[in-house]
Amino acid sequence: MPSYKAPVRDLQFVIHELLSLTGQTELTGFDEVTPDLVDAILAEGAKLTEEVLHPLNLPGDEEGCHWDNGNVITPKGFKDAYKLYKDGGWQGMTSNPDHGGQGMPQTLGLAISEMMIAANWGFAMYPGLTKGATEALEVHASDDIKNKYLPNMVSGEWSGTMNLTEPQCGTDLGLIRTKAVPQSDGSYKLTGTKIFISAGEHDLTDNIIHLVLARLPDAPEGIKGISLFVVPKMLVNDDGSLGGRNGVQCARIEEKMGIHSNATCVLNYDDAQGWLIGEANKGMRAMFTMMNEARLGVALQGLAIAEVAYQNAAAYAKDRIQGRALTGPQDTAKPADPIIVHPDVRRMLMTIRAFNEGTRALALWTGLQADITRRHPDAAARQTALDMLSLMTPVAKSYLTDKGFEATNLALQCLGGHGYIREWGMEQFVRDARIAMIYEGTNGVQAMDLIGRKLPADGGRSVRAYFALVQDFITAEKDTAEMTEFTAPLGKSLQQLQQATMWLMQHGMKNPDNAGAGAHDYLNLMALVTLGWLWARMAKTAQAQLAAGTSETEFYTNKLQTARFYFARVLPETATHLARVESGADPVMALAADAF
Repeated sequence: MPSYKAPVRDLQFVIHELLSLTGQTELTGFDEVTPDLVDAILAEGAKLTEEVLHPLNLPGDEEGCHWDNGNVITPKGFKDAYKLYKDGGWQGMTSNPDHGGQGMPQTLGLAISEMMIAANWGFAMYPGLTKGATEALEVHASDDIKNKYLPNMVSGEWSGTMNLTEPQCGTDLGLIRTKAVPQSDGSYKLTGTKIFISAGEHDLTDNIIHLVLARLPDAPEGIKGISLFVVPKMLVNDDGSLGGRNGVQCARIEEKMGIHSNATCVLNYDDAQGWLIGEANKGMRAMFTMMNEARLGVALQGLAIAEVAYQNAAAYAKDRIQGRALTGPQDTAKPADPIIVHPDVRRMLMTIRAFNEGTRALALWTGLQADITRRHPDAAARQTALDMLSLMTPVAKSYLTDKGFEATNLALQCLGGHGYIREWGMEQFVRDARIAMIYEGTNGVQAMDLIGRKLPADGGRSVRAYFALVQDFITAEKDTAEMTEFTAPLGKSLQQLQQATMWLMQHGMKNPDNAGAGAHDYLNLMALVTLGWLWARMAKTAQAQLAAGTSETEFYTNKLQTARFYFARVLPETATHLARVESGADPVMALAADAF
């Protein structure tokens, strides 16, 4: 049976020492966010995830969800766990106080989300989809719609979804066929089929609020003719009470590779009553609010699954005896040494550890940018943070899920044959991890979004600011001798990223396939440099604590050693990614289509 321990101390390190979250007093509402409050929330989140959610993970995967004539029953224990989650006020922790939320930082919300996903990915998706839906309504819906739906969604009484994909279209949403016909009372009747709808039907809440992309009768063709509608499962009366069942039914739930405890639904809309959100034919603008929220959530999934997999792999490696250390027996009283002594096992564990701790810093730093965009009083500061958030969203979604899957695979490898056996839990982690590279925009789409939209946006403003951010840190530390082992390779990798950027600018316009062929490697190059910048900052923090005579010598020494591993064994991959970018499209596109 697998186990999980929330990484509270490492979360505290990033939140308090790296990001100084509680010191961001210029941000509206942050003056009430004290270190003691943050630590109390992290401790309670750890208790919920370790004691309530994680014990349901393996049995929830084994049982899965049950479909019964349009209704979906979640695995045993999920309803009780959800009630504890709801009653604890977790759903509204970061939501707007105007609708019953607590107004806590998004950064802190991401920390709790990591714990929940690591403990029980399938469960975490139900409230996670609701959070994304509330964000979209908060930004784009009318006051009437907000007042009608948000209080119950923020409290967790009702849940939410987003409905994009249809049988004939996924990424290319301009092909959707779901129709919305205006009615005399100002509502619309929606008809069509949506597929792959996570948490689209379940028994955890009395109502599910669907956000649905559809096309008006006179809408323009393609993406410019899409509108967004709020369509409740149960109609809501003027006094807030629930009315009759709306015209939306779950036709089936998908049989899938992983996340069995979360219902992935086919939803049929048959004259379902809905209401327009925002402007007609401007639905993608509103939906992107939810999609960007979801993409950061999916990035966390890559980190979270790697974290729980690492914990179980490390525990196994310290317990399992097999062979002798290459340098000689470590424990002569036993017939063999624990496999943790073997360099190749250490290589795998260190690779996962460096990924987990580095990407945790990246995820929470990105969350801080989201907080700044919403709360900083200075417009220029908000714009800079928004630029960084926009640039890093595809990077985080793609890199964290690609490498999170690889890390989880490495963790399974550490267990050998036992990793392949169900009772150890590791094979579930690998199955669950695979979907994150696909949904909320495949990782190839994320890479194309980065180089096709984010890099050239506003004349390259965001990427120039990003380069300056990393270079300013390197320059500031150039005379600090103990930082040279980090800043020198970071400077070299930054130059490689800048070189790749210039190559794409020069060759991508001449032949768009050059950009497409290099997009994946460019994104990975940027991710590696970003993690290098964060690891260098973490190393500096650890050095300062050790120099000051901290009582947590082991924690900060381990942090410093993990940073050194990253710079020695991971960051050098930037050279390979640069070479691939500069190889252009010819090696990729040379074969005729018929040759495949």
